[in-house]
Amino acid sequence: MAVPAHLLPSIFGILGNIISFCVFLAPIPTFYRIYKKKSTEGFQAVPYSVALFSCMLLLYYGYLKTENGMMIITINSIGCAIETAYLIAFLIYATKESRISAVKLVALFNILFFGLILVTTLFLTHHGPKQVAIVGWICAIFSVCVFAAPLSIMRLVIRTKSVEYMPFTLSFFLTLCAIMWFFYGLLIKDYYVATPNVLGFVFGVAQMILYVIYKDKKKQVRPMVQPKDEPVATVVDLGAILEMDEKSRAEIGVVLEMQEKAAMEKGVVLEVQEKPEGEGECGGEKKEDIAKVCLDLDGEMTIIPCVA
Repeated sequence: MAVPAHLLPSIFGILGNIISFCVFLAPIPTFYRIYKKKSTEGFQAVPYSVALFSCMLLLYYGYLKTENGMMIITINSIGCAIETAYLIAFLIYATKESRISAVKLVALFNILFFGLILVTTLFLTHHGPKQVAIVGWICAIFSVCVFAAPLSIMRLVIRTKSVEYMPFTLSFFLTLCAIMWFFYGLLIKDYYVATPNVLGFVFGVAQMILYVIYKDKKKQVRPMVQPKDEPVATVVDLGAILEMDEKSRAEIGVVLEMQEKAAMEKGVVLEVQEKPEGEGECGGEKKEDIAKVCLDLDGEMTIIPCVA
C-alpha cells in the first residue's frame, strides 16, 4: 500500500530521530572501555565537542523556524544532553594534556563561537526569513564539520592499519542518519538540512570501506624467528673493566697518601743519652754518646744503637 505523500516528511523525521538517537548512543562501548581502563588512550575529544556545538546550533535553528521545527528541536535537545555527558566522562579520565585540549575546544566552540552567533543573529539581524537563512547556513557548515570530524580517525586508521579507534557501529549509523535527514530536508524543502547530509553519506560509506579493509590487520601474527644453534658470544664490557681499574687506582692512591701523612707526623725520633764520666788512675773513660733511634715499623718499636 502506498504511503500518502503528506506523511512522508513525518515518517522520515521520526526515523531520523530514532537513528540519530542511536548515533548518539554509538560511542557508549568506547566510553565503557575508557571507564574500565581509566584512560582515554588514543581517543580524542574533537568529535564530541563539534557534535555538541552542532546540536546547539540546530536546536537554535529549530527554535527560529516557524514550521517543521519540532523534529529538529526534539532530537537535538537529547543530543546536547548526551554529548555533554560524553565530554564530562572524557575530562574525568583524560590525561592532563588531553584534558586541557578538550577544555580549550569546549571554550572555543561551545562558548565563544556559539555565543557570538547567538548575540549576532538575535540582536544584529532582522527577525524573519533572513535570520533563519543565516542560522541555517551556519548549521549546514557545521553539520558538515560533524560528519568530517572522524576524518582524523580515518587518517589514523590508514597510518596504523588498525580500526581499533574507529567503531563500525558509529560509521554505520552515521550513514543511515544522513540518508534519513537528507530525505526529510528534501521533502520539506529545507536545503540547510538536506545539503550537508549528502557529504555525511559519503563520509559514512568511506569509513565503512576502511573498516572492511583494515578490520583483520590487528589479527595478523608476526612470524617467530628460530634461534640458530651457534655458540653464544661472550660480551666483554670494557667500560666496566676500565671503571674498576680506575677505581682500584684511586683506592691505592688514598692508601699511599695516608701512609705518607703518617710518616710526616711521626717522623724519626732521635734520642741521645750522655753516659756519666768514671773516676780512677786508669784515667777516666771517654764520653760516649749512645744514640737510640726509634722507628715505628709495622707497629713494633725497633732500637738501633749508634756510637759517636
